[in-house]
Amino acid sequence: MITIFVYEWLSGGGMEPSVADALTPPDVGALLHEGRTMRDALVADLAALPEVRVSYASCRFESGKPAATQAATHCMPAFGEHVSDFVGRISRVHDFTWLIAPECEGLLLRLHDVVGPARWLGCARAAIEVASSKRATGEALAAHGIRTTLALDPDRLAQESAAASRGTCWVVKPDDGAGGLDTILYADAAVAHADYLERCRAGRKPVLQQWVDGEALSLTLLCSPLGAALLSINRQRIGLVGESDAPRRMVQVEGVEINRIDLHGAQGRTLAALAARIGRALPGLCGIAGVDLVWHREHGPVVIEVNPRLTSAYAGLSASLGRNVARDALRAFGVLSNGAALASEVHG
Repeated sequence: MITIFVYEWLSGGGMEPSVADALTPPDVGALLHEGRTMRDALVADLAALPEVRVSYASCRFESGKPAATQAATHCMPAFGEHVSDFVGRISRVHDFTWLIAPECEGLLLRLHDVVGPARWLGCARAAIEVASSKRATGEALAAHGIRTTLALDPDRLAQESAAASRGTCWVVKPDDGAGGLDTILYADAAVAHADYLERCRAGRKPVLQQWVDGEALSLTLLCSPLGAALLSINRQRIGLVGESDAPRRMVQVEGVEINRIDLHGAQGRTLAALAARIGRALPGLCGIAGVDLVWHREHGPVVIEVNPRLTSAYAGLSASLGRNVARDALRAFGVLSNGAALASEVHG
C-alpha cells in the first residue's frame, strides 16, 4: 500500500489569514472553490486506486467534509502552525506528497524543498525553477525553436515610433505570476513602458510582452523521462475588463472548458507535436503539467506559459477521457509499474 498526501495550497491554509480577512467573502469563496475543485478531483482519482491510501489537507475556511474526499484521511494545520512546517510534518509520515501551489514568489519551489525530492510527486526542481519565470521559460522554448511570447526590452520598446507599433498591444505582468494575476493590456507602448518601470521601482519583477491575438487554449500534458504526451486540449475563457478602446484593460482568466478539441484532428496533431517539443525544451517536467497558448490565425500555436504542476483543467479530466489520469501520472513518476503502457501513451 502506497500512502500519498495531497496538499493544495489555497484549500490547505496557505493563504495568510491577514490576506484572506482583507478579501471580500466572494473573493475568498472563488479562490477556495478553484483550489478545492483541483484537490477533490485528484483525491477522488487517487482514492479509487486499490494500491493507494490518500490523505488531504483543508483549512479553517472550509466547513464539512467534501463528498469527493470521503475515502481519504483528513488533516489540518495546528493553530498557528506555518504552512511549511505543516507540509513538512505531514509529508514525513507519508510515502509521497502530491502538491498543488502557484509558482508566485518561489512558493512551489520552497514547498518542493520542504517535501524533498524523495517524497515529491511532481516536476523536478530545475523544471519548476525555469517555468516559474516567464522570461526564462520563453528563452528556453525559443532556444528549441518553439514560438513563444518573449520578454521584451522595455527601453528598446520605448524608443520605437508610434507608427512602428500601431495596431499592436502590450502586456505587463509579474514574471512569476499565475494565470491572469496582475496582468494589464495596453494599446500604447509608452504607457506599458511606464507601468513596467513603476513596478520595477516598487521592487517587483515584471515582464513586458507583446499581446497575441487568437484562440486561447491550454494543454494538459502527461510528462515522464520518456517525453511529454498530450492528454487534452482545453479552451480558455479570457476576459478583458474595460471598454475596447480603453488605454488599459485588465486580463482575467474566467474559466476553462476541458478536452474540447480532437487530438486526432489537424490542430490536435500539431499541438501533440508541440507538447513533445516542450517536454524536450524543459527537461524535468514530470506528471501532470499545463501549457497556456494562443492559436494565432497566421502563426499557429504561440506558447504563453508553462505550469509545472496540475492545473484547474484536471477537474473532470479522468471522466472525460474515460481513464484514471492519476494512475497514469503515478506510472510516470515510477510509483506504479506499467512502463510499456506509458511508453505507448507518450509515443503514440
